[in-house]
Amino acid sequence: MLGQDPDAAQELMHSWTAELSARAQAAAELSDRVATIAASATGADGAVRVTVAASGAVTDLRLDDRVQRISGAELASIIMATIARAQAGLTEQVSIAVHDTVGVDSETGRAVTDSFAKRFPSTPDEPDRWERDARNGW
Repeated sequence: MLGQDPDAAQELMHSWTAELSARAQAAAELSDRVATIAASATGADGAVRVTVAASGAVTDLRLDDRVQRISGAELASIIMATIARAQAGLTEQVSIAVHDTVGVDSETGRAVTDSFAKRFPSTPDEPDRWERDARNGW
């Protein structure tokens, strides 16, 4: 029993302290990595490009001149779908950062990946009508 061996108790305390310190350092590294994550996606056969920050906020939107051939309503739909795909890419990148730092099986890792998966679910990677038409020589 630990109460009978002061050296064993002290060694156990040092071990716990080292483990807690390592976990805290890994969590801080994860936080730093997540803060710098960004993801991009394209739509309309590359005519629309969206980049989002780790928060999911759009940080860049680029529209090629080809979008002039798309109706306003359809362009809005393409942009929104492209934003959703970019945001889903955040979840993938966060999963990698979790794996590399705190581990996917840790409580922290599960909490972070679950949070991103709920906020930014994966989207079907289907081409929009404009992309299908462009591929068919439209």
